Amino acid sequence: MTSPRPREQRSTATRGVDRGRADRRQTDRGLSYHRLADHRLSIPAGVAWIAAFVLVARPHDAAMALVVGAALLAVSLGLWRGMTAATVNTRAGRVIRRMGRVLPMVMVCAALGASVAAAVLVIQPSREPPLLLDSSQRVLTARFTVSGTPSETAHSGFGGEAVTGVRFEASLERVEDTGGRRDITSTRVLLFVDDLATADVPAIGSTIRLQGRFRATDDGSQTSWLVFAAGHPETVRQPGWHLAWAAGLRAEFTDAARGLPGDGADLVPGLALGDDSLVDASLDTAMKDSGLSHLTAVSGANCAIVIAGAFLLAGFAGLRRGARLCAAGAVLVLFVILVTPQPSVIRAAAMAAIVLVSIGASRSARGMPVLCLAVVSLIITDPWLSHSFGFALSALATAGLLLFTRPLTSALSRWMPPWLAAVIAVPLAAQLACQPVLALLTPTIAPYSMPANLLAGPAAPVATVVGLLACLVGAAVPPLAVPAAWLCWLPAAWIGAVARFFAGAPGARLPWLPGVAGALLVLGLTALALWVVLASRAPRLRRIAGVLLVTAMVGVYGGILIGGTIALRLSVPANWRIAACDIGQGDAVLVRSGDAIALIDTGPEPEALRLCLERMQIDHVDLLVLTHFDLDHIGGLDAAVGLSDTVLVGPTDGGADEGVVRRLVASGAMVHEASRGDTGELGALSWTVLWPLEDTTLRGNGASVTLQFSGDLDALFLGDLGEEDQAQLMAEGPLSPVDLVKVAHHGSGDQSADLYERVEARAGLISVGADNDYGHPNDRILKILADAGTRVFRTDQLGLVVVSIEGGETVVWSERTASARAVPVASALPSRLDDDHRRK
Repeated sequence: MTSPRPREQRSTATRGVDRGRADRRQTDRGLSYHRLADHRLSIPAGVAWIAAFVLVARPHDAAMALVVGAALLAVSLGLWRGMTAATVNTRAGRVIRRMGRVLPMVMVCAALGASVAAAVLVIQPSREPPLLLDSSQRVLTARFTVSGTPSETAHSGFGGEAVTGVRFEASLERVEDTGGRRDITSTRVLLFVDDLATADVPAIGSTIRLQGRFRATDDGSQTSWLVFAAGHPETVRQPGWHLAWAAGLRAEFTDAARGLPGDGADLVPGLALGDDSLVDASLDTAMKDSGLSHLTAVSGANCAIVIAGAFLLAGFAGLRRGARLCAAGAVLVLFVILVTPQPSVIRAAAMAAIVLVSIGASRSARGMPVLCLAVVSLIITDPWLSHSFGFALSALATAGLLLFTRPLTSALSRWMPPWLAAVIAVPLAAQLACQPVLALLTPTIAPYSMPANLLAGPAAPVATVVGLLACLVGAAVPPLAVPAAWLCWLPAAWIGAVARFFAGAPGARLPWLPGVAGALLVLGLTALALWVVLASRAPRLRRIAGVLLVTAMVGVYGGILIGGTIALRLSVPANWRIAACDIGQGDAVLVRSGDAIALIDTGPEPEALRLCLERMQIDHVDLLVLTHFDLDHIGGLDAAVGLSDTVLVGPTDGGADEGVVRRLVASGAMVHEASRGDTGELGALSWTVLWPLEDTTLRGNGASVTLQFSGDLDALFLGDLGEEDQAQLMAEGPLSPVDLVKVAHHGSGDQSADLYERVEARAGLISVGADNDYGHPNDRILKILADAGTRVFRTDQLGLVVVSIEGGETVVWSERTASARAVPVASALPSRLDDDHRRK
């Protein structure tokens, strides 16, 4: 039997154990302090972002915000200085001391809010040159510096037909009118140029001069003006040597990739340089549906690879630390110039620059403080970045990686090998952080995003490194450009194949609640899921919460998905007469009388029209009207071909229009070119063509087929007629009052106030896309309609808009309320016209 140890030995051993426990507690407290210190800048960064988000949308409140921020800073500083002298020997003194610990955070937040307000005050005047505010409807001559890569677009300009062209960002430097008035400024604009190929757009950094019309955007938009060019740009000055060097590299690499086969060729420039100009609409949709679109955006990973390579080469050259840091900084600047300073690029570059400075100062650089400092610096420099979805997604993805990767890896390691847990945790962390914003952008969920990223993610850094090397090798040795691009093509082709596979899988995109409500729901579910998986306390409560979360997701979402379709159909008034489909920037309006259906235009895309026809349970169209042949009116024709017996079309203009007519004839429809005086019947309704005149020489918008339906509901459809054409229409004969008018040209400003006063419509339908690039509907037409006593119903705000007759009254129903972003589609209630707007 072992004899007991002496009391002294037991005491010594006990003290050793106690000291060990104390050391561990001290270590844990130190780790907790460092973890807490990592997040001290999160609150100021959030405050700066929120302040910028609000103030750029309300710039006239910036002066008041500056005063409030400065006052709060002064008061907080005075209180803090007074509290430092407070005694701790009394209870009140101890309370004051505790309150004083919060004041430094308040002071920092107040200072940042005031700084953001000051930045808005300084920058906002340059966004509003007096000459543009006075002359936004006239053609002006302006000088710009090209700042963005071009992309193809088809659009309808101020009074014109849809044409193919390009759009690109530029910085407005000077604007002048024909009278010699001139304004010097510096603000970002978006240029639209017709009949110009992307290859013919001047390089980034070029100074150009052109004439065009200016249209103001919303205050919160990064681009302050839309400019519709009246001709092609004239290059006044070539870009500097560094910008010319970067443009040459991009062009040569893109040309080398263009000769490669398949989707890999389209993705190579994007993976290497963030240039997605070769990605067509089909591949872009596949990348988005599979959750892989972020791979073609330059991010922190690209910057890390570039800086690591620069450090490695500088180390091989035997340079000292200072020289290596300078070399890495120079390479980083050149890389930003090469890939162009997009929001995600400048976020990644700012973080990289902060890290380089920290290394040079022999200070540690932890992830979250670096991210927050970068965000604060960029937001103060350019407050309008707070409205950039690209910047938000980039910052959130980085925060998700920094905050959740390690905890998720640890949690997943309970059920799988650590290496597999780490591979899954990286894309999962980024996806969880970004999903609320993604739901706000597109109210859908991509269920295959995780497996798609697991398969395609490892190929992305390979494509980036090989692509950058191929770009440099091709520039140095041109004959090697294409062979080098082939090396990047292999991982790019794999990524494209993965995107196509998952995008084509059943349920690749599942519907979700739209707007802010959907984003908040995603945020709440994400927070609950992270608490269930990562929290260490209350295991029983977390298990119960986990079961409830899964049950709620499966049960509620399944009910919405399965029952939603039935509910959507049943929610539409059974006695509907007119339905404006929510098809984006375009027109597609249904008219019904009994079992007879007319469709006026088909919108820009077949899928959107197909969904509308399915919802309204339309499988046959008695009368199809194509008011004119612009893409936003005939782009959805595939969904209507074969459904129609009779088709009315506007005057054709060229082979493309004639091809549309031949296709309709081949489908078995009787096609007739409409002109004033044509009449017909649709059930109990009669219709009359008011415009264009027979044998007109007009084409496009000015020759839009204009119809009036008469019966128990009178309606006038104006196509895309401009003010001059509307005046000619009134000159041909008087217009009778109607119950409803389909407002011309998606609510452009080119309208006749006299026409809307004469028709005395109680309701005005505006078929327009949300956040469109053309400023529709224009403030001028909204004022015209208000002055005429016409209540406006817009598809961008209300979604599907349906007009019916109930109890002898005209009733307007919409699938959303006026605050559509916060209302579920399945639960939207009918909205009636006010008493003074009801049909008499």
